[in-house]
Amino acid sequence: MKLSVIIVSYNVRHFLEQCLYSVRAASSGIDTEVFVVDNASVDGSVKMVKEKFPDVKCIANDDNAGFAKANNQAIRQSTGEYILLLNPDTIVETDTFTKIVTFMESHADAGGLGVKMVDGTGKFLPESKRGLPTPGVAFCKVFGLSRLFPKSKTFNKYHLGYLDKDETHQVEILAGAFMLMRKSVLNEIGLLDEAFFMYGEDIDLSYRIIKAGYQNYYYPDARIIHYKGESTKKGSLNYVFVFYNAMIIFARKHYSAKNAQLFSMLINIAIYLRAFLSIISRVIKNTLLPLADATLLYAGLALIARIWEQRVIYPWGGHYPIELYLFVIPSFIAAWMVSIYYSGGYDKPLSLWKSYRGLLIGTIIILVIYALLPEHFRFSRTLILTGTAWGMVALTLSRLLIHLLRIGGYRIETNKSRRYAVVGEEPEVQRVADLLQKALPNPGFIGTINSNINQAVTNGFLGKISQIQDIINIYKIDELIFCAKDMPAESIIDQMSALQHTQVEYKIAPPESMSIIGSNSIDTAGDLYVIDINSIGKFQNRRSKRVFDVLMSLALLVSYPVTVFITGHPLNFLRNIAGALLGFKSLTGYYPVDHHDHKLPDIRKGIIYPTDGIDKQNIDAQTIDRLNMIYARDYRLGNEFRLLYKGFRHLGRK
Repeated sequence: MKLSVIIVSYNVRHFLEQCLYSVRAASSGIDTEVFVVDNASVDGSVKMVKEKFPDVKCIANDDNAGFAKANNQAIRQSTGEYILLLNPDTIVETDTFTKIVTFMESHADAGGLGVKMVDGTGKFLPESKRGLPTPGVAFCKVFGLSRLFPKSKTFNKYHLGYLDKDETHQVEILAGAFMLMRKSVLNEIGLLDEAFFMYGEDIDLSYRIIKAGYQNYYYPDARIIHYKGESTKKGSLNYVFVFYNAMIIFARKHYSAKNAQLFSMLINIAIYLRAFLSIISRVIKNTLLPLADATLLYAGLALIARIWEQRVIYPWGGHYPIELYLFVIPSFIAAWMVSIYYSGGYDKPLSLWKSYRGLLIGTIIILVIYALLPEHFRFSRTLILTGTAWGMVALTLSRLLIHLLRIGGYRIETNKSRRYAVVGEEPEVQRVADLLQKALPNPGFIGTINSNINQAVTNGFLGKISQIQDIINIYKIDELIFCAKDMPAESIIDQMSALQHTQVEYKIAPPESMSIIGSNSIDTAGDLYVIDINSIGKFQNRRSKRVFDVLMSLALLVSYPVTVFITGHPLNFLRNIAGALLGFKSLTGYYPVDHHDHKLPDIRKGIIYPTDGIDKQNIDAQTIDRLNMIYARDYRLGNEFRLLYKGFRHLGRK
């Protein structure tokens, strides 16, 4: 066996599927075995591998063994002359394996090899080549000097920014996302150190290769796409602690006591500095808009109250009691903001309509409560109504300001429908275009581009891939989707690199897959269009569903003396409604079956099912599965009301 490819996976089924398709294509002409070590994923990864890639050797762990231990499991079973550690959120070019094996066989001194990595937009990832994190290098990295001087040999040794990214170089550290090694070298220096649970093991292994007298090479003639940030969320506090603690383990293992102590001190400073900045950043991002709303609302209401008391309530002197400013106005604002939140007014992208809707619902709630209060607590209904009018203005101002200043990632939602172009050949482009049509509620335009430059353009195609720049400009394309079945990875990377000057985004559709995958930046998880399911699992939809359950359950309990005669089974009715109100059940949900053909998001057990609106008896299992899937994919509040209306008589079911 020439090459053993080892992929450790954890809950990235769709990315793993795409990666395995590219590995299969790259294995042509090379005697290759492929291992997938799954660290107890719950997203159906193991089932997918066994069904779609039966030739892959799948090791399914019962718990998360960590990156190092999982790789070692497969290395011990491997028979390849070369071992490739590969991340699941990567795509390799069709000639990658041929190129890297050829390079290793022509460089006897090479113990390890890394390649040129680009992100989902075709941009070069600087971690493709790295230097050893000595205390000095760590200092420059931790305190931002490497970022200030990216080309400096003194300040940016961490990413070796002074080395040409398009030339082959000897480097010290290889990236764990793609790390090729000789099996004989691993037998000599040992496997991955399992003291590193995640992160740092690639640095440790690279350093041991060099200490054994071999060289590590950066080889840019082979390229991969790396959806950095998908298999691990690098912005989390957990990442900060795990990564930097891995650096401390490395220092204690390889440096002198003095240097290790210095290194550990720098790393600990970095940990708490990064953690503090991460917390502050998160708090600011999450509270900036609500604080802006609350400040504007309070300032406006206080001014309105002062003007109203001076000109109408107390024209000859006097003031509202201080309780109005300390308790009543803040209570109004709290009611408005809670209503805005549950209406989706703080969801990204921002929707002015959702904000206005929340404000109006909050006003209704305030007026109802106001009417029930004792007379001495009723200050002014006019204050509530004028405050609502000011709220419309304040919400608009705060959102426009944040949108224009591009603060916190907030943007005002526009009605502009995105325009898509699918690049490939018939019939794959039509398959992907149809899937895209199903996944997106209102795509503005879906066109197709023929990836075969030697094939005549037939009806239905906008043009050939050689005309892609003109097509983007003429048809105002926002997003390109490449069909991996018809285009090799190197062609896709070439196109992404050539079109970097445009504002177009990219995604890739694997063959025979119900997903379209992409990433828009190196620091954020990109959009993932999962065609069969894409709606009910969203946070805002789960929130809307919960609000629907609470409000309708309260309404049903109030109307119980009447509704019980329609539904029957009074005890079951009360038990079901109480369960929905307390969160043990939901008013609507999937028809209960033992197995779904589709992977459905987990939701609470429903009282009413999608099948309750159908008059036919003995509905077959395929129809039930399809109705459950449609309910999950096309979730809307309007559908909830329709299901409740059609299945009303079933609210008392056991």
